[in-house]
Amino acid sequence: MKEKAKKLLNNKEKTLPILSFPSVQLLGISVKELISSAEMQVKGMKAIADRCPMGAALNMMDLSVEAEAFGCTVRCPENEVPTVEKGVLEDISRAAGLTVPPVGAGRTSLYIEGVRLACKEITDRPVFCGVIGPYSLAGRLFDMTELMMECYDSPEDVKLLLEKVTEFLIAYIQAFKEAGADGVVMAEPAAGLLSPDLAEEFSAPYVKRIFEAVGSEDFLLCYHNCGNAVGDMAEQIAALRADIYHFGNAIDLKALIPRMPAESIVMGNLDPLLFVDGTPEVIGAELRRIHGECGGYENFMLSSGCDIPPRAKWENLDAYFQTVQAIYG
Repeated sequence: MKEKAKKLLNNKEKTLPILSFPSVQLLGISVKELISSAEMQVKGMKAIADRCPMGAALNMMDLSVEAEAFGCTVRCPENEVPTVEKGVLEDISRAAGLTVPPVGAGRTSLYIEGVRLACKEITDRPVFCGVIGPYSLAGRLFDMTELMMECYDSPEDVKLLLEKVTEFLIAYIQAFKEAGADGVVMAEPAAGLLSPDLAEEFSAPYVKRIFEAVGSEDFLLCYHNCGNAVGDMAEQIAALRADIYHFGNAIDLKALIPRMPAESIVMGNLDPLLFVDGTPEVIGAELRRIHGECGGYENFMLSSGCDIPPRAKWENLDAYFQTVQAIYG
């Protein structure tokens, strides 16, 4: 286990939920303002770092950024996380003509600059960047449902698309690394919708290639998947040899942990919507339930099950950190 991973695991009370967008409430700005400014992003990261006892600082988990760089139409509501409205490929056969954008295209330059600035402002904990996974990005460039069908009908075209997004993601993560990032959280949720055989062919090899290209002793690799079929893909996911595995609340985590590498940290998996719709009492009870089921595994750490929505109630977020401190204190 890498030294940075050991430090995280040895300080479980410094939990690591995927927490970034609720910073808009601390800054008094809109989500649109946050995603449009590197300066606002670092202010948001710093505000959370100052308020929350977290083991690392995370930049925005915005899964539209990479697709936008490829030319996708992105919808940016004032106070919601951006979403891809339209892909760039109407037919999978056109993947051959797709141009791989340079790093810095679209808002990628803002996100890289935000991490660079954050590494100067936040020096008491690691700083992580967030990126989308290769299959999930391919689905946004084409169409998520159609892509799954094309895995059967036009597998070579799908693989060509995956080659191109993999090339971009390697360069993008390297740019974050050069900006000072201590690790990356890769979100590959669309792969969690695939059968194990399809995931083995159309997601795992490309994630492995990216991890091998960017991984190093001082750079942590975190794999996030909140798809429903993750339990069926345990063998393929374990073979990725990520430093950290982060799983969603749709997954039976207690059954999955023993199937992950013992030398990797496993995190999860409080329903992120509870931060919006729940109460401090519900947050506390759910965290204790999850810890009761999974806390016996030394490599387990409590976390959110996915990205926490911008409109999460800070009273619930505060309850989360207070409960984690009580559990591990």
